[in-house]
Amino acid sequence: MHELINTTRKILQENTDLPFSVYTSVEVQNIFNVPIIKPLLVCVLNGCKRLGEQKDISCYAGNFIFLSNSPKINMRNIPGSNEYFALLIDFDFTDFECLPVSQNPIITHFQGSIDPLLKNTLQQFLSWSAVASPELWPLRRKEILQVLLHQGYQQVCRIMESPSLSHKLHTIIGQDVATDFSATELANMLAMSESTLRRRLQSEGLNLQTIKDRAKLGFGLHLVQTSNDPVGRIAERCGYLSQSRFTEKFKQLFGVTPSEIRKTQLRE
Repeated sequence: MHELINTTRKILQENTDLPFSVYTSVEVQNIFNVPIIKPLLVCVLNGCKRLGEQKDISCYAGNFIFLSNSPKINMRNIPGSNEYFALLIDFDFTDFECLPVSQNPIITHFQGSIDPLLKNTLQQFLSWSAVASPELWPLRRKEILQVLLHQGYQQVCRIMESPSLSHKLHTIIGQDVATDFSATELANMLAMSESTLRRRLQSEGLNLQTIKDRAKLGFGLHLVQTSNDPVGRIAERCGYLSQSRFTEKFKQLFGVTPSEIRKTQLRE
C-alpha cells in the first residue's frame, strides 16, 4: 500500500480540488454519528477502521469497505505502525447507472481486499484526477464500480439506496453550508409546499433543523480532517458566527471537539 500512499500524498501537495479525500491520524479517533450521504468507498492503506455501535465491523490495512448512503455511523480510526491512513471516494447516484439493476434488498456495506487489479485502478484514478477536469471524474468512478463487479462483488449493485427527501435536502444544504436556507426556500427548490416538506420529514423521523446541523457539521468534520484551516475559519465556512457555538454543536453530534480531532493528527 506504500505506493498508493505516496501517490496520494504527492497529488494532495500539488492539487486542492480532487474527487477523493484522505483521513489520517497518529492517535486513535472515536467519532460518533458520522453522516454518510453518498455511497462511500473507504480504502484503508494503514491502520484499521472499526464501524458500528459496538465497533464490530473491522477493516484493516490493504482492505476496503463500501458503505451505503446510511444516515449516520459510529467509527473508530486506529493507527498502524505509525499512522492511520485511508483513501475515501464518494459516489454520485448517477454513477451506479452503469451497473445492472438488482432486485435484492439494499445492504449497508460490504468489504474486500485491495488486490492488484483494484490497486492499479485506484492508482490510475489518483493520477488521472490530478489532470482531468471535474466533468470527467464520473468516468473513473464508474470504472471502479465496474472493476468491483468484475471481481465478483455483486453487492456493489445493492449498495445504493434511492435518495430520500432528507438526502436531497442534505445535498442542497451541503452545496452552500454557509447559507441558512429557510423551509420555504428549500420547499420551493424541491417543488413542494412547506407543509408537505415538514410532513415527509416527520415520516422519516427527522426535522429540518436536524438536517441542517448534520449537513453543516458534516462538512465541518470533513474540513477538520482534511484541511489546515483554523477551527474559527471552519466554523465560519459552515455558517456559524461563533466558534464556541460551532464547537458545542460539533461535540454534541460527534462526541468529540474539533480541537480533540486535530490533536490526534499531530506528531510529537
